[in-house]
Amino acid sequence: MCLPIVYALVFTEIALVYASPSQGPFRAVSNNHRFYDVQAHRGGRGNVVESTLPSFAWGLIDGATTLELDNGITQDGEVVVWHDESILAEKCSDTAPVFPNDPAYPYVGKFISNLTLAQIKTLDCGSKRQTNYPHQLAYPGARISTLQEVFDFVSCADLSHQILWNIESKINPQYPNRTAGVDDFVQKQHEIFISSPYYQSITYQSFDWRTLVAMKTLDDKLVTSALIDEDTAFTPHDSTSPWLAGLRLESFPGPSLSEQIAQAANAVQADVLSPTGTFVMPSLSHEGSSHFTTPKMISEAHRLGMKVVPWTVNHLDRVEELIKDGADGIITDYPNVVRRWAKQQGLRVAPKYPKQRVFSCLHRHMHQSF
Repeated sequence: MCLPIVYALVFTEIALVYASPSQGPFRAVSNNHRFYDVQAHRGGRGNVVESTLPSFAWGLIDGATTLELDNGITQDGEVVVWHDESILAEKCSDTAPVFPNDPAYPYVGKFISNLTLAQIKTLDCGSKRQTNYPHQLAYPGARISTLQEVFDFVSCADLSHQILWNIESKINPQYPNRTAGVDDFVQKQHEIFISSPYYQSITYQSFDWRTLVAMKTLDDKLVTSALIDEDTAFTPHDSTSPWLAGLRLESFPGPSLSEQIAQAANAVQADVLSPTGTFVMPSLSHEGSSHFTTPKMISEAHRLGMKVVPWTVNHLDRVEELIKDGADGIITDYPNVVRRWAKQQGLRVAPKYPKQRVFSCLHRHMHQSF
């Protein structure tokens, strides 16, 4: 089914839902979250160089419920685990070209979509501690991994496959030439998902809601999460946001903006709403909160059968507010800190993985990833 037809069906569904006095049964989220959902953002970038096998190792050791990560697609069609559209000099260093006189070298500064996996594998992305995260452990020589390599490593340490996953498609509808397209992301990621023992434990998230629509069309059993923030919700000159699959927030009944955001996420059949948990919007102060994520947003999402998992929340005062308001999970750079706080509050938290086993698997798989 082509995407324009999908969007038309979605918009028809919107009209039917809001023309009806009843919402119908809630859609159940298929993942069984037995513990409070503490999500390790990029593996826990406050503690370890981000999006590397070591960061995911420490996410396991620190007792995260969910490992959160991003995917890009290389020039030769490989799904890699990395947040940025391009290779940033603040995070990675060139080591050597794949072959002498490679015209693409140096690779730092290039877009992921313009580099092959072999070229990306030469990069050292573990040596540079980020200025904003002074406590990061560095792992010199750590490479960017494929999604399959991350699954294989975690499976080594997590023999019973208990860890949950929140995997983002890193696609930018404002600059379509910078990344692979919607169909490539959905098809290639889904191929890896369905062949993984973690298939039932994966949430698929994106700021670009077109990918959520496409993934639900391909596989309606997969849990999807609608990411949103002030940059994707609002556009200059009151134009339609390219991020929301053609939806306009003001077309929903509300009555508040917070409730309209939840209703829009529900319209693309998202199972989870994942708003920024820290951005402050003074214009929402009349709703009783100046934050983008408000109690009304969480309440409306719950009414519509969605969970709410705000990102990226590192201050415990804000964590406490969000959990009091009903947030079902927290994406954080410090999963060890949020887990410790949650445990103190009497929330049930995921067990920590034994260091010896995790480090044994890490040593083996880091060697294989070179």
